[in-house]
Amino acid sequence: MFLMRLKGEISLRNEEEKENDRNPQQQQLYAISAAGFPPQQKLVVGYALTSKKAKSFLQPKLEGLARKKGILFVAIDHNRPLSDQGPFDIVLHKLSGKEWRQILEDYRLKHPEVTVLDPPDAIQHVHNRQSMLQDVADLNLSDCYGKVGVPRQLVITKDPSSIPDAVTKAGLTLPLGGLLFKVYIVGEAIKVVRRFSLPDVNKHELLNNGGVYQFPRVSCAAACADGADLDPSVAELPPRPLLERLAKELRRKLGLRLFNLDIIRELGTRDRFYVIDINYFPGYGKMPEYEHIFTDFLLSLVQGNYKRRPVNNS
Repeated sequence: MFLMRLKGEISLRNEEEKENDRNPQQQQLYAISAAGFPPQQKLVVGYALTSKKAKSFLQPKLEGLARKKGILFVAIDHNRPLSDQGPFDIVLHKLSGKEWRQILEDYRLKHPEVTVLDPPDAIQHVHNRQSMLQDVADLNLSDCYGKVGVPRQLVITKDPSSIPDAVTKAGLTLPLGGLLFKVYIVGEAIKVVRRFSLPDVNKHELLNNGGVYQFPRVSCAAACADGADLDPSVAELPPRPLLERLAKELRRKLGLRLFNLDIIRELGTRDRFYVIDINYFPGYGKMPEYEHIFTDFLLSLVQGNYKRRPVNNS
């Protein structure tokens, strides 16, 4: 989770000393590089993440660029009440648990001036694959650039040996391999990367595995297909206008600004796509140039709304 706020008078002593050494022209350039904020101001981002998430997201290239833009990342102390920390402008989080969701909801009520990224209830909604994909299906998104839908699904709750019969009765076919398009969304910014999708599976392999076949992970960076020698008809990215419209509609419907979509193209077509998964606050560290996109997003949230706020010295 991240908490962020424009916090006056937050600067280290060595930063103040450097500021005094700058000539007027350097000071002006410094102010511009900080996206219009006065040199003595900092955009403070507090975060509460698992250690694994913090390591993957808070990479040196992100923290370094953030410092240049006047953004400071600060860890949230889990042993202190959230309201006693800050003050903040933005709360950006990814922690699970009913207790944490309640803490955030209480914080939102007490601090309506704070933007929470994203609302706990909205995040909880995308934890269920069926409910989140229903939101895509309800869009019935189709225009001159293509059509986006969701694949047919089957939930198996019985013994795995029942899978073959259940699949046959549902009229489903064996999965096809190919490419997976990971569409990262950060506010209004969109970035697409290619990943190898599930491998082809034939009936002989399924029979030898008792009707159950274990697939490897497909979303990891090692599965990147951007540099692979692929058929252009397979490697072609989904049309940009179609992705922009899809992202806009889902931002509105889901109430989220930080998420990604896993999309596949129907075999043998150029313009028919299926959304197979939606993830809140995904592994942005795997996204090319994520440090520039994310810092620009953070700054855009408060630009034009800056007011000097009191500092909490507790």
